[in-house]
Amino acid sequence: MDRTIFNPEHDEFRSMAREFITREVVPNREAWDELGRPPREFFLRLGELGILGIAAPEGHGGGGDASFKYAAILFEEIARAGASFGSYTVHSCLVLPYILRYGTQEQQRRWIPGMASGELMTAIAMTEPGTGSDLANIATSATLTEDGAHYRVNGAKTFITGGVTADMVLTVCRTSAYDPQDRRAGISILCVPTNSAGFSVGRKLDKIGLHQQDTAELSYSDVLVPVENLLGETGEAFGYLAHNLPQERLSIALNSVAHAESAIMHATEYVRDRKVFGKPVASFQNTKFVLAECITETEVARVYVDQCLELLDRGALTAADAAKAKLHATEVAGRVIDKCLQLHGGYGYITEYPIARLYADSRVTRIYGGTSEVMKTIIAKSAGL
Repeated sequence: MDRTIFNPEHDEFRSMAREFITREVVPNREAWDELGRPPREFFLRLGELGILGIAAPEGHGGGGDASFKYAAILFEEIARAGASFGSYTVHSCLVLPYILRYGTQEQQRRWIPGMASGELMTAIAMTEPGTGSDLANIATSATLTEDGAHYRVNGAKTFITGGVTADMVLTVCRTSAYDPQDRRAGISILCVPTNSAGFSVGRKLDKIGLHQQDTAELSYSDVLVPVENLLGETGEAFGYLAHNLPQERLSIALNSVAHAESAIMHATEYVRDRKVFGKPVASFQNTKFVLAECITETEVARVYVDQCLELLDRGALTAADAAKAKLHATEVAGRVIDKCLQLHGGYGYITEYPIARLYADSRVTRIYGGTSEVMKTIIAKSAGL
């Protein structure tokens, strides 16, 4: 089905991204797997190309284009190549929007140029051991020092994407005591430099997939953070986090559809070349039917997420619509990638084949950014249930 959401500028960006990925990313795939993340030079290169700061103002070294379509193009091209940009999505698609919306002019002048160039890499730390999706239950604390110049932060975070790479971590913490009558109150965001005394990166967590995206445990022990690093207003972080969730969840949906499309591409190529009983696997009716199912499911999901992308650019994407996009796209990707792996037979289980990477990488999409069960709760609530 023809797509009508992109213009010639988007097409030029896609060509540039595809060439860059082919030339500078794909050849490094195995080395970055072993390292557990792309090297720092890679992010500086993304900064040179203008990829990290597309949405940042031109005056701060960015591209000045708030459209999320450029990010969507990158998701598609990265998936198509079976590559990875490490913690790019967290840095540019999650953290940067927080700074742009809630940062003061002074904070934006201080941080955005480095974020756009790759000299200041970022992460966001929400999840804690034992809290999972229950953000209101976080225990990491931030108390003002006697002179009122700093917050003293104590606590621990886990499952933090980009935690090893980051120079600054947006840390969600309690700046006032837990109130059982209003569990969401008293939560704030502090921008914590990772070279602060008392801040440390703990274990780099080994995952089933996403081997080029570092995920870490973080520890805060009497970390002093200047009050100037408070993002937005004290105690208002829960609302800030909820505001950005539709974009975060749509980014997961867009990635999932791109992964499904990539799986179909690889499976189609494989079954045309692979012969069984003297005939190409593609010639069997079962193969044709399976791929027909995969193509149909994926194209239907593509139409929905493309519509959500248009709504996001217009500022009209609702939390419920984003939840539907994430729920449907991630479930579709899970089914499609599994079927495409099955068509590979035993080779589908060998990691040198792209389908094996897709299988491992895609499983977490039904967990992070809100589990499928949380998405169903949001959707049901929007229906008055």
